[in-house]
Amino acid sequence: MNRIKQQYDIAFNNTFLSCNFKIMNGNDIIFFDGLCNLCNRAVQFTIERDKSNVFRFASLQSDYANQKLKPFNIEPSEGNSFVLLEGEKVYQRSTAALRVARKLTGLWPLLYGFIVVPPFIRDGVYSYIAKNRYNWFGKQESCWVPTPGLKSKFLG
Repeated sequence: MNRIKQQYDIAFNNTFLSCNFKIMNGNDIIFFDGLCNLCNRAVQFTIERDKSNVFRFASLQSDYANQKLKPFNIEPSEGNSFVLLEGEKVYQRSTAALRVARKLTGLWPLLYGFIVVPPFIRDGVYSYIAKNRYNWFGKQESCWVPTPGLKSKFLG
C-alpha cells in the first residue's frame, strides 16, 4: 500500500483538478468520487490488482465524467460514488464493483458470485456504505493527482 500511496501527489487547494489526459480506447473506465478516502483506496487497490491493464479511472468531479456519463442520464454530482463504463454499457453501485472484482488478479474474481444476490439487496448494502463513507473513512479537500508513472491510467 505504501508503494501506491507514494505514487500520488496530493493537491492541497480547494479546487477540483481537471487535467486532460490522453484518452485510452478499449479500456473499461471506473468513475469514482475523487474526494472520498474509501473510493481513493479502492482505486489504489484496483491498480495493484489490475495486472492486465484493463481499467482507466476518472473522478466523478471531472469534466470528462460529466461528458461521458450524460448520454446515460447519469449526473455525476448526484452522488453515485462508483460507476463502471464497459464499452457502451454502464454499471453502477454493487454491480459495477462486482464486475471490477471479476477482472482483478488473485481470488477477487470469486466475489462475482454475489451477482446472483438480487440487486435490491446488494445495492441496499452498497447504499448504506456509500451514505456513510465520509463519516467512516473521511473526505479530502481536493482530488488527488497521480504521479507521472500512473497518469496514463487516469482520464481528464
